[in-house]
Amino acid sequence: MRILERKPQPKGLAKFLFRLPIHLYRIGLGRLLGGRFLLLHHRGRVSGKPRQVVIEVVHHDSTAGSYTVASGFGAKADWYRNVLADPEVRIQVGGKKGAATAVPLDTEAGAEVMAEYASRHKRAAKALCRYMGFEVDGGAADFREAGRHIPFLRLLTH
Repeated sequence: MRILERKPQPKGLAKFLFRLPIHLYRIGLGRLLGGRFLLLHHRGRVSGKPRQVVIEVVHHDSTAGSYTVASGFGAKADWYRNVLADPEVRIQVGGKKGAATAVPLDTEAGAEVMAEYASRHKRAAKALCRYMGFEVDGGAADFREAGRHIPFLRLLTH
């Protein structure tokens, strides 16, 4: 794996496009996104105001009632920093809503999550890595290494 230049957080039109899925949830069409995405309700770490973001679910454990998500823009992403400051959140996956507690994963757990995700969604994982600034060869070892550089959270539902 090779680290390339990381992309900055989206601004302007790109930010608007990234936020479009939030509107699907608001008008009751969140089910269209299936179980691959969730709407995360959290609080601003400075303002305390309610915030929302739609993020991809990289792993769902129905037995444990948890969802694992990644911060594609790294540890400096606003939503990620907000959730670290106040880990009590609400989530919506499709039409299902509930409370959850966010727990950060250590780097080795993140490596395994990324490798497992790549085994199920290889093309998406390669594209995601490229977008996040990682060049991977498609092998499990490269995906594990990329996963060591990506902040992951496990959302434990109540």
